[in-house]
Amino acid sequence: MKFKAEMCLLVMAIVLFAVSAFFYSYQPASEELSFSAGFSYPYRLYAITFVGFGSILTLAASVSYSKRSKNLGHTTY
Repeated sequence: MKFKAEMCLLVMAIVLFAVSAFFYSYQPASEELSFSAGFSYPYRLYAITFVGFGSILTLAASVSYSKRSKNLGHTTY
């Protein structure tokens, strides 16, 4: 991948991590939902999914960068 694609993957991963932090900590204001632990944080499944996608994007960008940096080290001028 090119440098711009790697940076795009990393920025998207950071955005996904930020959104997942919001979803993980979001709790509705209604008092009715506070009695059940399962319903008090209704978006935690989305947060965990976003963290998974962000981790995959970060892994893809780092693998691509490491392959590209190895190839740059072996070029002759």
